Amino acid sequence: MEKIKELFIKYKEIILYVIFGVLTTLVNWVVYALTEPLFKAMFHGDEVMFNLFGMAITYTTFAIFLANFIAWVAGVLFAFVTNKIWVFESKSWKPRVALKEFWLFVTARLITGVLEWFGVPLLVAIGLNQPLFGIDGFLAKIIVSVIVIILNYVFSKLIIFKKKDESPKEEN
Repeated sequence: MEKIKELFIKYKEIILYVIFGVLTTLVNWVVYALTEPLFKAMFHGDEVMFNLFGMAITYTTFAIFLANFIAWVAGVLFAFVTNKIWVFESKSWKPRVALKEFWLFVTARLITGVLEWFGVPLLVAIGLNQPLFGIDGFLAKIIVSVIVIILNYVFSKLIIFKKKDESPKEEN
């Protein structure tokens, strides 16, 4: 039991990052599951609303987009709070500090989000489109997801929630 405690203490940050990452995913899925039917009721049908980059956006696809976007926002907010408080133990809630951390966090998540949105199709286009578990392109999805998780951790650890003793001294 003592060995398990030592390992937990040694890898606490990574363990908590994984746990809260799973919970963030659940928040995202639950919010999507709750909002998607609502938006589909508001925006339903296969009638084309507009064209975007040559793709016809129907009311139904717009409803799905809105639900997914709100789920992403909910997940990012949940991840920010849990990462700040429990994973990286950033104690300051002074507006200047918390707002800086928040905007860095959102910016980092947008960067890795773009990597996710475009990385999977790119890998599929260059040949990583083999089916895995019966899903085309799932290998590409897994590879990009691993890269995104690692980058999110690195951004959070080294840039967003870095400890005061690790950061450069502020000039007066």
